[in-house]
Amino acid sequence: MLVLSDTHGLLRPEVLALLPGADTVLHAGDVGRPEVLTGLQAATTAPVHAVRGNVDRTPPLSDLPATLLLDVAGVWVYVLHDLNDLDLRPPDAGVHVVVSGHTHAPRVEQRGGALFVNPGSVGPRRFRLPVACAWLHVEAGAARVEPVILDA
Repeated sequence: MLVLSDTHGLLRPEVLALLPGADTVLHAGDVGRPEVLTGLQAATTAPVHAVRGNVDRTPPLSDLPATLLLDVAGVWVYVLHDLNDLDLRPPDAGVHVVVSGHTHAPRVEQRGGALFVNPGSVGPRRFRLPVACAWLHVEAGAARVEPVILDA
């Protein structure tokens, strides 16, 4: 699964080049322009899932859900844009992986029995943060993250 966030209206060719390896594409919000999602959908046969971020204020992006809960081969993945809006305790809810964006800073950590993943941003560069996304691999009921730095 290819995990993206914070495109802010920019669909980079480097992201499109990753799509052939994706069985699912997950966007953790701040899409920025509907063309980003239609571009992703046009470039892959994989399902594309997205939540809305704080910049996704007008339709059709404002119509995206605030959160998603996906069953990926028995591993429950909860997706939201801003981790500060997390409205559940992952282990109590049976969630194994929490995916968020918002900060533009890639981060992966094990916390309270769940894997927390922020893929970073593949949108316009912010400060000195890398342009980054991640692969989320689910195998044998376990999840692992492979960070991808597109431009350091």
